[in-house]
Amino acid sequence: MAETELESNDATRRGAYVFTLALFCITALAATAVWCAVAPLSVSTFAVAALLGFIVSASIHVVPEWERVVVLRFGKFHRVAGPGMYMCIPFADSSAIYVDQRTMTTSFSAEAALTADLVPVDVDAILFWMVWDTKKACLEVKNYPKAVLRTAQTALRDAIGQMNLADISTRRKQIDGELEKMLDSKCETWGITVLSVEIRDIVIPRELQESLSREAQAERERNARVLLAEVEKDISEMFVEAANVYAENPDAMRLRAMNLAYEGVCGSGGVLLAPSDLANAFCVGDARRTSSIAVPDMSNRAQ
Repeated sequence: MAETELESNDATRRGAYVFTLALFCITALAATAVWCAVAPLSVSTFAVAALLGFIVSASIHVVPEWERVVVLRFGKFHRVAGPGMYMCIPFADSSAIYVDQRTMTTSFSAEAALTADLVPVDVDAILFWMVWDTKKACLEVKNYPKAVLRTAQTALRDAIGQMNLADISTRRKQIDGELEKMLDSKCETWGITVLSVEIRDIVIPRELQESLSREAQAERERNARVLLAEVEKDISEMFVEAANVYAENPDAMRLRAMNLAYEGVCGSGGVLLAPSDLANAFCVGDARRTSSIAVPDMSNRAQ
């Protein structure tokens, strides 16, 4: 459905064909009317009218805005005509080719192309190009659209053969640029300019996809383990530094113990019951005692 809608928007040469047909009919009818005014109708009348209509329609042509026409005179190049109306000498001039000078799109592919590591891949790409010299496109190559297509396929295979499979997907933009330069240099002698090349899809064999998936998964697992080991190493170094600080300053260790005890009960809203020895450890420099923790007198209660 989408392709049909796209094709319906293509410009056509229908107007030029209608003009030629209308010119033939008008000339034939006019010649028949003039003949009837001079002599009665006969078979020769229609023959002469048809001949005049053919001569006039073969002498006057119309070319759309986006086209150019190569006109040959007795087989030799004469001129490039268009756009608009142009005149030809019947039986002497001939329109050799109608060249569309708009931007053209050509899809091409390289099937089972071997990479540098001998992996067959199917690559699908699209080519944007245009004709800037109508004379060269007509005289330098027999069929310029087919020549552009064959050149693009060959260049794509050559580019794939110089890279490994892993490089093709990561260096797609670079491949596009290299193909554009390569094709532009080859097609320039034909009067054709390559605007851009874009790789649309890269397909690898199904059995190779599974092995590549397992390899990628193993690589990600390895990276995760390496990262975890590095984190554990950093944490252990922090613990060593903390232990050195606690060893040099006993008060820091007491404060840390208080903090751990507080964190243990603050979240649950409970009460910490600690012996008097632990409460004494909560003191800092025997100058201050903590008053936020209730310490019962276990000896008096026992009596």
